[in-house]
Amino acid sequence: MTRAYSEDLRERALARADRGETIGSIAAELQISASCVSKWRKLRRETGELKPGKMGGHKQAVLAGANADWLRARIAAGPFTLRKLTAKRAARGIRTHQKTVWLFVHTEGLSSKKNRAADAAVSSRYCPQTNALDSASAQDRPHTPRLH
Repeated sequence: MTRAYSEDLRERALARADRGETIGSIAAELQISASCVSKWRKLRRETGELKPGKMGGHKQAVLAGANADWLRARIAAGPFTLRKLTAKRAARGIRTHQKTVWLFVHTEGLSSKKNRAADAAVSSRYCPQTNALDSASAQDRPHTPRLH
């Protein structure tokens, strides 16, 4: 990804423009686009400085303000999963990606890990296999083909 031009280069270009040089000659001499010089002149005129703006856009966080407060309250209410939080937000009309919710939870210092102690109270789906010696031998059972 490209970087913004340095403030030094911007100042040199605008100093030349202030002395009366044309934008085209400044751009050719400094090997930059003519539109850069005109945009820098506009930036200085509007803001009074030549600092480059943030590259990559200025996207505001979706989970801020009232959205963040709602999410914090929902998390504090009891156990949660990221998938359920994302689904509840979508039901409220605010679509976000599950990773966005994870980043919010992670930034807030909350945990989305399952609680092993609480899970112990719930019956597990694990069913131990019967001992092979206790069941009928393979020779005694009729052969049934397996369909895949």
